[in-house]
Order: sequence, then structure tokens, then C-alpha cells
Amino acid sequence: MQKPEQQLSQKQLDAHYIGTLDYKEAWDLQKQYVKEIDKEERSETLLLLQHPPTYTLGTDRHPEHLLLNDAALQEQGIALYEIDRGGDITYHGPGQLVGYPLIYLDAAGLDLHGYLRNVEEVIIEWLSQYGIKGTRKQQYTGVWVGDEKITAIGVKFNRSRQRRGFITSHGFALNIKSGIASDGFSGIVPCGIQEFGVTSFNDITGDQMTVEEAAAQIAPIFKRHFGFV
Repeated sequence: MQKPEQQLSQKQLDAHYIGTLDYKEAWDLQKQYVKEIDKEERSETLLLLQHPPTYTLGTDRHPEHLLLNDAALQEQGIALYEIDRGGDITYHGPGQLVGYPLIYLDAAGLDLHGYLRNVEEVIIEWLSQYGIKGTRKQQYTGVWVGDEKITAIGVKFNRSRQRRGFITSHGFALNIKSGIASDGFSGIVPCGIQEFGVTSFNDITGDQMTVEEAAAQIAPIFKRHFGFV
């Protein structure tokens, strides 16, 4: 198996925090960047941002896991999108760090599951710096603290039109703000998982970490794990 850090060594990654962006705008931006990265017109990129309150249904969608009707969504100001990443339903909102890695994975020795595990490892390492033990659950993608999910992960592997490989899109959603579980996750069955809950960094630590601070700390960890300089 060829590790991502071998595939991508000595490449530059444009990693930056861009604040709050409407979900549809961010989705369109990803599609644009994927095309440009494929043509080698743009550096590989890690977009770090927040979204206004939004539910997204992935390709493994189960509409019954959305517990709110159209009127309730409108009343609460929550947008809803059916999108092209893997996974079921999740929530994005203020106080959550969303990361969209848009990087090229060469077909030689490619391990798509290994890519997911590496994304998880970035979050696990970051949590460990604060004495928090992030873990995996064998049957699920994401990062957990005990029996509560702190990071959801759902990706799309876009087949390259120019090269032998894929460009990644979508990514991870790391809960930072206290109380985010009740902000939006209470209106869904997150990722279709009924038996476990959701938590956040600030709920665990009692700190007041901001999303922008978390983004600044996670970007260099991501670069190192994926072999960027």
C-alpha cells in the first residue's frame, strides 16, 4: 500500500480558514476547485470554514432520519441539501469546523479506505494534544470520544479526467462549540446512528476554543499526515 504521504511528498497545500460560507456556495466552490486541481491550474487545497445551519443528506441517505418537516426547517432557519458525498444525514452549523480537503490521490497503490483513516488520524492527533482520547468505531467512519461522536466524515472521490487517480472533495465536520448537539443534531438521527450521541470539544474540556483557533492548529497536522510541505 502506498501511503498518502508518499504520494503527495514535496507538494504544496493551500490551507486556509475562510470564515462562514453558505453551503451551496461552498459546494459549488469545491466543484470548481476540483476541476482546476485536476488540470493542475490550482494548488491542492484544504478549505476550512463554518456553515450556517444546514442538514446534508449523502448518497446513503435515509430521509426518515430527518425528524423535522418542511415547516419546522423553515421556522428554525435550517437549509437542507441532498449531496454527492458518501454517508447519511448530518448537521453543519456555527461552532463547527468543516474541512474540505481537495487533493489528488494517484491511482498507483491507492487505498481509499486508508485516506479516510488518515483524515480520522488528523483529528485524533489534535485531540490527543489536549489529553482527549479520540477513537474509531469499527463499523462507522468518524472520530469518537467514548460513545459520542465529535467528528463526522463523508467524502467523494472524483475521478480525474486528466490523470490516473482521484481528486477528493467534501471531508470532515469537527464539533467545537458547547451545546452544538442540541443546536441542530436533535432534529436528525446523525449519520443514521441511533445508539450513540454527539459531543463537542468545548463540552468535553469546558474551554472556549474558537473554530478559527482549531483551524489554525489542525492545518499543519493535516499537512504533515498527507505529506505536504
